[in-house]
Amino acid sequence: MQNIRNIAIIAHVDHGKTTLVDKMIQYALLTRNAEKMGELILDNNDLERERGITILAKNVSVPYKNYKINIIDTPGHADFGGEVERVLNMADGVLLLVDAFEGTMPQTRFVLQKAIEMGKKPVVVVNKVDKLNCRPDEVNEQVFDLMFTLNASEDQLDFKTMYGSAKQGWMSADWKNPSKDISPLLDLILEEIPAPAQEEGTCQMLISSLEYSPYVGRIAIGRVKRGVLKANQNVTLCKRDGSMEKSRIKELMVFDGLGKKKVDSVVSGDICAVVGIDGFEIGDTIADYENPEALPPISIDEPTMSMLFCINDSPFFGKEGKFVTSRHLKERLEKELEKNLALRVKDGVTSDSFVVSGRGVLHLSVLIETMRREGFELQVGQPKVIDKNINGVRCEPIEHLTIDVPEDMVGRVIEMTTRRKGSLLHMDHREDRVHLDFDIPARGIIGLRSNLLTATQGEAIVAHRFKGYEPYKGEIEMRTNGSLIALETGTAVAYAMDKLQDRGKFLIFPGEEIYGGQVIGEHTRIGDLTINVCKTKKLTNVRASGTDEKAVLPPPLQFSLEEMLEYIQEDELVEVTPKSMRIRKIYLDETERKRRQKNL
Repeated sequence: MQNIRNIAIIAHVDHGKTTLVDKMIQYALLTRNAEKMGELILDNNDLERERGITILAKNVSVPYKNYKINIIDTPGHADFGGEVERVLNMADGVLLLVDAFEGTMPQTRFVLQKAIEMGKKPVVVVNKVDKLNCRPDEVNEQVFDLMFTLNASEDQLDFKTMYGSAKQGWMSADWKNPSKDISPLLDLILEEIPAPAQEEGTCQMLISSLEYSPYVGRIAIGRVKRGVLKANQNVTLCKRDGSMEKSRIKELMVFDGLGKKKVDSVVSGDICAVVGIDGFEIGDTIADYENPEALPPISIDEPTMSMLFCINDSPFFGKEGKFVTSRHLKERLEKELEKNLALRVKDGVTSDSFVVSGRGVLHLSVLIETMRREGFELQVGQPKVIDKNINGVRCEPIEHLTIDVPEDMVGRVIEMTTRRKGSLLHMDHREDRVHLDFDIPARGIIGLRSNLLTATQGEAIVAHRFKGYEPYKGEIEMRTNGSLIALETGTAVAYAMDKLQDRGKFLIFPGEEIYGGQVIGEHTRIGDLTINVCKTKKLTNVRASGTDEKAVLPPPLQFSLEEMLEYIQEDELVEVTPKSMRIRKIYLDETERKRRQKNL
């Protein structure tokens, strides 16, 4: 029996957990004289690297001394909450990573609260002590206070702390005396985190995660709770709905460094991957063939937001993407359902549209961005919140929103949030900043972040997490300004744009190809306005002073994909292709738009 430690790593977005795990793996490889790996091994997906966030929970194992430390990386963002609960099921303790300057953040709290409720033992790491004006000792106190408010037990409050810099690759019990490497942290994990309990009896394993391989199909991942699993063993799959299916394990694999290796058997306490089980879902139990006993299933967060996905039918369709038909779109969404738990897909009103539901705008935009990089062209509609009928009352998802702002901007922030039906729970002063807590309907958050950043000159730190369903709060006024719409297809001309500057702000650059019905700017007033920016200057032979003025245009508004999704109105779509993103009206023809407006 190997000495095993199972540990989940918790941190807020961008506090350095992926870097820390990379350094642990590299150190373990050095002690085994193995070759050094590249940088950022865990965030191996381009999107994760660019945004600096972990989207998918991953498993790795670090061999150290005679122990095997299974490390499970958790996503720091609340939109991926479905991933978090599954991960904690596999761990015996948690490594809480906190930035030495920023301290504890709302989403650290989200995962930590779940870990403390499950009774996991924490080890605290204060990272980035090499930053200027960092405050490691104060942050350590802050962690203690946070755990206390989350009702941690005496044993959990008696945690040990390590200080260091994951980037520079050292950890030490005293931040003023750096050590040479990361080994003090690995020693502390072996000391503090309890070994998994060895349970005798018939086999039981809760499926907590899954992977997809084009060769063997779906692979179930989980921690063996009791007994021993063997390759080629007959087992029963206990499903969430109570039904039982007989099945057989073809292969067993355990995590070894970054990869997996085949084994003949896995004992209780270790984390493994099982090949050969068909038709399973996360939360099902692999149990004994003769006397199956199911474990309590994992609860997965319900989707709270839906969006219309349809094929690209704009005049520029097929110019940049490889996959443009509804068949391609359907196959890709079905493939995503295999591994993306909180996602749901159903057919839309027309044959080439689909309604995709997920946990929030970020959850869905990550999917759109991934598809776009794979060469898909598609159009997506405005995000809509999913309401529920509970005991005859219309209820909507409510989010817990936290905003950190400088003191002089508090009034503006409270006014903007309450206008969107947010209710202020409490506020507290932290030096020169104020921390505000709100409960707000999920639809009120759409587009709120960009407005808050504009109103606070980029100072606001905004984070939110799903709280639950509550009775409908009433209508919310969203974006009031209309759109500037292109009249004809052609090239945008600086001369025409210069003459139309007083009409609003542009979203396009001069010289860009546009089509009739495309949204090219934001109107200064309520209501849409159709303008012609393809009009060139009429040339005459007469020269007069002032005729050759140069057009000076301010830079256009530039939106990221999430900002576009939050910005569009109900009668608009975002056209997404591998190289460009545009906003357009659903009906490109102006007469058609006016006719439909009349019929409403």
